[in-house]
Amino acid sequence: MRGQAQDETSRESAGAAGSGANESVLPNKMRDFFCTINLDQEEVFRTQVVEKSLSPYFGEEFYFEIPRTFQWLSFYIYDKSVLQKDLRVGKVAIKKEDLCNYTGKENWFMLQPVDSNSEVQGKVHLELKLNELITDNGSVCQQLVVHIKECHGLPLINGQNCDPYATVSLVGPSRNDQKKTKVKKKTSNPQFNETFYFEVTRSSSYTKKSQFQVEEEDIEKLEVRVDLWNNGNLVQDIFLGEIKVPVKVLRNDSFQAWYLLQPRENGNKSSKTDDLGSLRLNICYTEDCVLPSEYYVSLRNLLLKSSDVQPISASAAYILCEVCRDKYDAVLPLVRLLLHHHKLVPFVAAVAELDLKDTQEANTVFRGNSLATRCVDEMMKIVGKHYLKVTLKAVIDEICESPKPCEIDPIKLREGDNAEINMENLRYYVDKVFREIVQSSISCPTLMCDVFYSLRHLAAKRFPNDPHVQYSAVSSFVFLRFFAVAVVSPHTFHLRPHHPDAQTSRTLTLISKAIQTLGSWGSLTKSKLSSFKETFMCEFFKTFQEDKFTESVKKFLDDVSSTESKEPSGLSEPVHLKEGEMYKRAQGRTRIGKKNFKKRWFCLTSREFTYHKQQDKEPIFTIPIKNILAVEKLDESSFNKKNMFQVLHGEKPLYIQANNCVEASEWIEALCRVTRCNQKRLSFYHPSAFLNGSWLCCKATVENTVGCARCTADVPADTQIEIDGDRETERIYSLFTINMSKLQKLEEACGSIAVYQGPRKEPDDYSNFTIEDSVATFHTLKQIIDIVGKLNESHEKYRKKRSSSAKYGSEENPIVGKVS
Repeated sequence: MRGQAQDETSRESAGAAGSGANESVLPNKMRDFFCTINLDQEEVFRTQVVEKSLSPYFGEEFYFEIPRTFQWLSFYIYDKSVLQKDLRVGKVAIKKEDLCNYTGKENWFMLQPVDSNSEVQGKVHLELKLNELITDNGSVCQQLVVHIKECHGLPLINGQNCDPYATVSLVGPSRNDQKKTKVKKKTSNPQFNETFYFEVTRSSSYTKKSQFQVEEEDIEKLEVRVDLWNNGNLVQDIFLGEIKVPVKVLRNDSFQAWYLLQPRENGNKSSKTDDLGSLRLNICYTEDCVLPSEYYVSLRNLLLKSSDVQPISASAAYILCEVCRDKYDAVLPLVRLLLHHHKLVPFVAAVAELDLKDTQEANTVFRGNSLATRCVDEMMKIVGKHYLKVTLKAVIDEICESPKPCEIDPIKLREGDNAEINMENLRYYVDKVFREIVQSSISCPTLMCDVFYSLRHLAAKRFPNDPHVQYSAVSSFVFLRFFAVAVVSPHTFHLRPHHPDAQTSRTLTLISKAIQTLGSWGSLTKSKLSSFKETFMCEFFKTFQEDKFTESVKKFLDDVSSTESKEPSGLSEPVHLKEGEMYKRAQGRTRIGKKNFKKRWFCLTSREFTYHKQQDKEPIFTIPIKNILAVEKLDESSFNKKNMFQVLHGEKPLYIQANNCVEASEWIEALCRVTRCNQKRLSFYHPSAFLNGSWLCCKATVENTVGCARCTADVPADTQIEIDGDRETERIYSLFTINMSKLQKLEEACGSIAVYQGPRKEPDDYSNFTIEDSVATFHTLKQIIDIVGKLNESHEKYRKKRSSSAKYGSEENPIVGKVS
């Protein structure tokens, strides 16, 4: 997602890996627990239920874009109830500003009690002004004017839009003047537009007994307080949040700004917080301030021509990975950028050739964590998602949903287990997974085939006397680093929605070990089998016929590393892009005169968009992708429902409600990507619905009239890979900035080597860095430093502009983020 300001973009990326454990919760009874991830009060993800535990291990990871502003990233632990409402046991709430303090490491967080006074979200738009009034006797007094305009993003109450109202108070040491707005029905974005007046100071001649004397210096102690409430009608009103503004900051000026609602000062305080236990989280959070694309032209071009630089170690991309302390930080944005601009294959070939120069034995080809292997790993994760799904999902579902006992380790066998039956079960699963893999070459993405082809021939060139190295170079990636990893962690690769239970995880681990061995060229020979640390695995593999499996592996590796012309799988068969459960508004039938919303299972492929009554059922409505004219958000006011979007096609618009803001954002983006090349895409659309004979947005009475708002433009171009090139370049710029001192020392070292050809000075600073050509490396370093300096200036201008335009209390910053 892109959050676009007038001419700059501020984007956040937050990652929260839900690898958690909750301890000492309700110690008197074993419970069933699950955890939710919330942006403010909006649930965006939920873990599986861990049954009968006091210390549940969830072990799940979530990664997503944050499509809106937020104040808190929260994690709630629930006690699952069958007959009653699930009980919120406790929570961990982290302010957005504090997320960076926990990024990249595991932390234990004490669970805090869930207090309604601390559960707030949304913002309020206020205009505050101090006026001077002249009284009848000529004296001067001050009057405070509070114009409460609107609120945005108030929480749902019991799953429905709230009935909000606001109280506006002028509070001081000895006064509390309070006024109240009207109640707005069924909305999370109420429009109040009400103005209230308060006397702040009085003339000394004012002597009305019912009022107290207020001297001008008391302004220092006065504050405006705005409280938001949900009108409970027959039950107690619910607190939604408050803001406080000191009157002294106004003086004789007028302020108009958005203010984030805050919890009450006494909210979330309890003497029993230690009784609730704790939650372990691994959070990764970054924030990107992405400038317009033209600012990155120089850096982007320098990175994209890396594969043409001789030697490759003198290229900008290679230098980036060398100076970063953790290569993964650099590899991820670099691979995505090179993929986006179709430059990855030549770069991988160049760094792989450099890697092979340092490899002395053929049986260790591409076995380490080098730049080449990390780039290929990341490439397979990005482009191989659909390939994994069509190859492994069905068999992984069978293993997880109808598990058979497969433990063959005598030490881990439970009483009553039959080792021979378990081995037969394991052999059945291994045969099935292996068969699916070796028959999947037709589905292997073309990009992966191109990379494997390069690796295969580079390895054969490096070790010309070894006939097997060309196969082991490919199998070390496709079997060991791709399929075997996906089998043991199916939830990480979206093959399963949740982390499997302990017994199933053990089964998947044994299958993964078997796949690694079967896929490793020559591993079934007797000499190889004798080297197994686990004797039970050695006995298991003795049941396999070496020639049969070796030939299958060989044929498969030949196929996936071939450059023979073939259509990408995305063109020869539909590419599955996204699926999930949402609500759609009835197209024709009505319930008591009013069209209702129904839960349906939606599926998006590269050919069609369908919905079904249930998953795996036949579609009951289909829209060919070529017929989709636009995909846009739908105003909440249309049906008083949040997270809605519309799919415009030849018939009436299809109105859909997602379960949360993240899900809605992901569906809109996926649909926009796959339809961006449609020739009949609309330029204008209606942001609201056509109800009761007119469009709610423009009041036009003709249903097929041209839209009143311009359609969203500039959607990403790749329908299978979600990559924002500018954002990845911004991240690379940030990495260069962080490591500027290393770049400067390397530049000095290269200059010294080029001029004097003498011994290197201060070897600790760059002795681990490859300097094959000091002149070429010096030239690249100088370009990097100059480009980073210019980008620093551009960012500083943006920061100054943002700072100068900010107002007291303003929170209107265009922000989009990620959570994983």
